Amino acid sequence: MTDIASQQEIERLAALRSYEILDTPPDGAFDRITALAARHFHVPVALVSLVDEDRIWFKSRHGLDADQIPRSPGLCASVIFSDEAYVVRNALEDPRTLANPLVAGAMGLRFYAAVPLVTHDGHRLGTMNIIDFVPRELDAAGLSDLYEFAGLVMDQMELRLSARKIIAALSRAVRGAERSAELERLVTVCAWSKKIQVDGKWVTFEEFLVDTLGVRITHGIDPESARKFHSA
Repeated sequence: MTDIASQQEIERLAALRSYEILDTPPDGAFDRITALAARHFHVPVALVSLVDEDRIWFKSRHGLDADQIPRSPGLCASVIFSDEAYVVRNALEDPRTLANPLVAGAMGLRFYAAVPLVTHDGHRLGTMNIIDFVPRELDAAGLSDLYEFAGLVMDQMELRLSARKIIAALSRAVRGAERSAELERLVTVCAWSKKIQVDGKWVTFEEFLVDTLGVRITHGIDPESARKFHSA
């Protein structure tokens, strides 16, 4: 590995660890994404994979028992070298995968399609991928859909990172507030508009997050709101 590539890998691993997601418990939001992807593409396996230093760890796995595999034979390790999709339509005929133990071994992988999970600053952390045990095709529309699923995964990761930053920033602010007046200023919220008063100015919650706390935000829908939306 060249010095440039080594530095890029160091930075990529640092970015991955900043999300504090490795070895975390199963998460319903990610599991819903892989289950939906498996149904959408009619495949037995769908995975959210994160490429660590010497392993590929599955944040979510639908249709697979293993929670991680070594990095060396893993197909996901190849995907993170490019922003492009990695599609293997028939692994027994593809020179990239013919000798891969996931293909030649007991797993019997035949079809594999993956797109990288890319951060806002360009680090490729892992993949959103689908697997089948028979050869198959993936057209342009299907590939576009797979990118959309990867986007949903990154939305969830960014949301959790932003939430941790908010909690940390608020914790530091509260710990640093020595007078009750300062504490009151920190928590002044309008009961009607839900705006927050900061230095005498009323701002929206999103403006408070971005301008005052300096965090990035993303948007999602909580389960209760989703149920109300779908039942309407």
